[in-house]
Amino acid sequence: MSETLTISTPDGKFSAYVARPSAASAPAVVVIQEIFGINHVMRGVADELAGQGYLAVCPDLFWRIEPGVQLDDRKEADMGKAFDLYKAFSVDKGVTDIGATIAAARGLTGFAGKVGVVGFCLGGLLTYLSAARTDADAFSSYYGGGIDQHLGEAGRITKPLLMHLAGDDEYIPKAAQDKITAALKNRPNIEIHVYPGRGHAFARKGGGHYNAADAATADGRTQAFFQRHLK
Repeated sequence: MSETLTISTPDGKFSAYVARPSAASAPAVVVIQEIFGINHVMRGVADELAGQGYLAVCPDLFWRIEPGVQLDDRKEADMGKAFDLYKAFSVDKGVTDIGATIAAARGLTGFAGKVGVVGFCLGGLLTYLSAARTDADAFSSYYGGGIDQHLGEAGRITKPLLMHLAGDDEYIPKAAQDKITAALKNRPNIEIHVYPGRGHAFARKGGGHYNAADAATADGRTQAFFQRHLK
């Protein structure tokens, strides 16, 4: 079952897609978008999390630029628009909006317990930053571009963080991945997995780099991670 949630902030209001589990009460997971908006892929992630027993909330983080964006990574024109939106996007404001979403999730009817955050691509970076700047309880980041530029915030991460990196990611070069791994691998609350030979967005169903086997492994790790830390 799904619904639309309106979240109010001092800067205005934005919407979020909400997928509900069958249970009357459940922990929540905030789902953070790629550069394509709240499209069928992100709604699908939320629906799968609801099927696993979570109250899934997917906020429209492009609302300050253009509300309601739904783009298809398989279309060239949509790819161009997605990168334009990405360039115009404020990462800092995005993390602020994630914080507002976490608070809104806790106020939903049927919420009980803890809140997790999972994000992909741009959302992977925002998940990492949310681990440093918000009060959610556990975080799972998929191939977040630009994390190597924010490693100075790692010391603020006190809750569990799971990270998935694609070994042959065309947007996160090996030098950046090595920098990330070196800075974070010895932190007891951070777990990093690298998927050799995989390209960016290998877990995006229907995407050009989708790899069913490694996507299943990464998603299984995320599922077990949230099971440990949220339930």
